[in-house]
Amino acid sequence: MSTDATTRAATGRTPIVKVVFASLVGTAVEWYDFFLYGSAAALVFGTLFFPSSDPVTGTLLAFGTYALGFVARPLGGVVFGHFGDRVGRKRMLVVSLMLMGLATVAIGLLPTYATIGVAAPILLLTCRLLQGFAVGGEWGGAVLMAAEHGDDARRGFWSSWPQAGVALGNLLATGVLWLLALFQPDEQFEAWGWRIPFLLSAVLVLVGLWVRLTIEESPVFQQAHAQLAGRNHQPLLEVVRRYPREILLAMGMRLAENISYYLITVISITYLTTFAGTSADKSMILTALLIGSAVQFFVIPAVGALSDRIGRRPLYLTGAAGVALWSYVFFGLVGSRSEGRIILAVVAGLILHSLMYAPQAAFFSELFGTSVRYTGASVGYQLASILAGALAPIIALKLLGDVDDPNTTAVAIYMTVASIITIVAVLLARETAGSSLEHDRTID
Repeated sequence: MSTDATTRAATGRTPIVKVVFASLVGTAVEWYDFFLYGSAAALVFGTLFFPSSDPVTGTLLAFGTYALGFVARPLGGVVFGHFGDRVGRKRMLVVSLMLMGLATVAIGLLPTYATIGVAAPILLLTCRLLQGFAVGGEWGGAVLMAAEHGDDARRGFWSSWPQAGVALGNLLATGVLWLLALFQPDEQFEAWGWRIPFLLSAVLVLVGLWVRLTIEESPVFQQAHAQLAGRNHQPLLEVVRRYPREILLAMGMRLAENISYYLITVISITYLTTFAGTSADKSMILTALLIGSAVQFFVIPAVGALSDRIGRRPLYLTGAAGVALWSYVFFGLVGSRSEGRIILAVVAGLILHSLMYAPQAAFFSELFGTSVRYTGASVGYQLASILAGALAPIIALKLLGDVDDPNTTAVAIYMTVASIITIVAVLLARETAGSSLEHDRTID
């Protein structure tokens, strides 16, 4: 550890707890905004912004704008990573949160296709691109603040809390939609109720900003920044030149994790309401997602702590194999229309996903040197998002095919292929648990 980090560890846990809390709150707010769009795309955007299409095609078009948010994420990762490695992690986290909040509130104020025609989906697309750009810069900064403030022996635990913030964000988004679905008729929800969760984002963003502005910059970054003083530091060029293998490994490790998550949390909604039932089943799947997100919020830090004891790789491999196997029974459980089986499908799927997602923050942080860590971790993470999370809902809907006879086996095979790629990437990566973050090929 650096001198500052050692001093803080010796004087107590308050600094790292404060940093982790700030990362958790800010990440939860950003992902609340991002996931809210995915749920709304599955529930109402198809009819509100693409009304001339049939239900499945309308949903596909809504998921098309949803996917474009992922396309913007690598650009956000590059831009925020560049400046995060040059001027600091904290400043970029504040900017990303503000951008996300503005884009999400704007979605809540958008007129629909019935009011302004084709301009409505264009404006929706613009807001989604801003969301993607902002969240592209969020993940790397949040996990690095926790990882670089913490100690080597417990990095998996501390850096897993921003990952838990993703589950908390999904919990908040699903919870608000669940309450609206419970107390509002479908007509009111489609007319104006769907706007409420987006407008509530303004309050959450203000809370997140207040918390993030109180934290200090990463001491590990400050040390590297001082060593690079006077150099023409170009993080993107340097990470591509010095860490190409690590970028590819991070992308491979991300595939099964990212695809499985969106199959469980997004496609499950569409499958139940469009392929296996009616809109009356909406609250049933939202209840399952609510319970699943709550369980995952507590499972992630527990798995993160376990990764400090037994390593990142064993857990990651178990999770990748687990989601592949679970995908063969997942849709059968969801399509049963039994609330207990639907909850089992979602909760078990998210626990298996957590075996990959919890150690991922520490794993990716440990792959890259300090001067390019924000850029490297963000680029590897976000580039894979285009191939994984962005396309997963679209590919899954296409593979499901006919509404009356959905091909769930094809989706399970798709998940299995992604898992095999992830397993190979993990096997090729070195175990990083307990290693120091004070390494840098650019400085050395």
